Amino acid sequence: MYTTETQIRIHYALTDQMGVVYHGHYAQFYEIGRTESIRQLGFTYKDIEAMGIIMPVIDIHSKFLRPAKYDDLITVKTTLRELPQHHRIIFHSEIYNEKDELLNVGDVTLYFMIANGMKRCDMPDVFREKLQGYFPV
Repeated sequence: MYTTETQIRIHYALTDQMGVVYHGHYAQFYEIGRTESIRQLGFTYKDIEAMGIIMPVIDIHSKFLRPAKYDDLITVKTTLRELPQHHRIIFHSEIYNEKDELLNVGDVTLYFMIANGMKRCDMPDVFREKLQGYFPV
C-alpha cells in the first residue's frame, strides 16, 4: 500500500456564508493530494504527459461525514490500496481536521491513456517500477 499526506489550510474563498467548505471543493482537495502523491514518487503530471500519457478522471465518489471550516488545517491522506493493473488507477482519499477527526472519504478512478488518439494504455513501466516496492508479493 502506498500512502502520502498533504496539508491544506482552508481559506475564506473555499467556504460558504456559514464558514463551511463548499462540497464542490473536495474534488480539488483529492486532486491536490493525488498530485503530491505522484510527486513523492518522483513524477509530475507534466512528466507523465511528456511520455505521451494523460490521466483523465473517469469516476469519483465522495462521502461527507463532518464539515471542514474556515481556517482549518486539513490533511488529505491519499492511498493506493492496490498496485494498479493495466489502464486503471484508483486513489483513495481521507480528509482529516487538526483534531484528527475524519471529515470526508473519496475514491477517484483515472485511466492511463495515450494522449494522441485517446486510447487506454497500461501504466508506464517507470511508474510501475516506483510503486512495486510498496506492494510486496
